[in-house]
Amino acid sequence: MDLKVYSADWCRDCFVAKRFLTQHNIPYTEVNIEKTPGAVDELVQNVGKKAIPQFVIDGKWIQPYRPGKGFLFDEMSTLFGIQQPG
Repeated sequence: MDLKVYSADWCRDCFVAKRFLTQHNIPYTEVNIEKTPGAVDELVQNVGKKAIPQFVIDGKWIQPYRPGKGFLFDEMSTLFGIQQPG
């Protein structure tokens, strides 16, 4: 699986998303939209706006959070096959 995470240093939701991946030993490549030339254009072209974080899994764009709800732990756990406690 090829996973890219579009993010920025100031983005709290991005920090939570990357921490989730790290805690579950899911390797990813970070694409910092403020430091990677063309990253913002790719983001807008594929998502329609500058909404981060974004996961790109084998070319498929997935938004791992919802405004007002935060990171989608249950949905992302299911997506990555992570067993939930309890």
